[in-house]
Amino acid sequence: MGIAATSRLALAFWFKTLKVFADLPSVIVDAIFTMTSPQPVSTKDDILQYLLKQGQANAQTLATSLGVSPQAIRRHLKDLTTEELIEHRAVQTGMGRPNYVYCLSRKGRDRFPAQYDEFAISLLDTLADTVGKDQMRTILKKQWQRKAIEYCEKVGRGTIEERVSRLVKLRRAEGYMAEWREVEPGEELRNTGQAYIITEYNCAISQVAETYPSVCDNELEMFQMALPDCLVKRTHWLVKGEHRCGYLVQALEAA
Repeated sequence: MGIAATSRLALAFWFKTLKVFADLPSVIVDAIFTMTSPQPVSTKDDILQYLLKQGQANAQTLATSLGVSPQAIRRHLKDLTTEELIEHRAVQTGMGRPNYVYCLSRKGRDRFPAQYDEFAISLLDTLADTVGKDQMRTILKKQWQRKAIEYCEKVGRGTIEERVSRLVKLRRAEGYMAEWREVEPGEELRNTGQAYIITEYNCAISQVAETYPSVCDNELEMFQMALPDCLVKRTHWLVKGEHRCGYLVQALEAA
C-alpha cells in the first residue's frame, strides 16, 4: 500500500471517529474511502517502507533486498536525505571508508500514518477543552468499544491463526503496515501451545497517540475483545521510541 493511500485511510478512520460527536451522513464517510486511487509505488517508497519495517539498513542491503543496483540506491538515498526523509550515521568496520547506515527521520516516519494528524489533534484538543478531559477519555473509549464490536463481527470464529490473520487484514485496510507470524517452538516468547506475533510498522494515529496515549490502551483492549479466548500482550511500542508496535497473542490456557 502506498503512503498516499495510507494517509487517506487514516483520515477516513478519523471521520468515523467524528460520528461519535456528530452523525455525519454515511455518504460523506463512504466518499472518504473512494478518493483518488493511489499512485504506483516508486523505488523511493520501497526504500522508505523497507526502513520502516527493518529499522535501518545500508545501501548494499537495500540494493539486494529491493533488486536495484547499488548506484541507483545511492542516488535515491541522496535524494531522500536531501528531502530530510531519512538520516544516516557512519559505522566503522575495520580499515577503509566507513559504512553508512540509514534510517527514517521523524519527517519520513510521519509520511506513513497520515498527513491529517494535526487536524485530528487540534479537533481533539478543542473537544477536550469543551467537554473536559474526563469526558474526552470516556468518548474515546466509547469509540474504541464500537470498533471492537465491529472487529468481533468481522474476525468471527475459527482457529486462533485464522482469526489473527483476519484481524491483521482489517488493520491493513485501515492503513497499518501490519503482518503476523506464528511464534516458533523454542522461542523465548512461547510457553506452551500456539502463539502468534502481530507486528505493525506504522501507526495511522501515531501523533494522536503521543498526545492522547490512552488510545493505545484502548487499542490493546480492542484486540483483547476481538480475541476473547486469548491473552494479548504488547511487546513493542512506537510511542516509546521503538520502530514498531508488537503484540503477543496466546490461547488463555497456554498463557
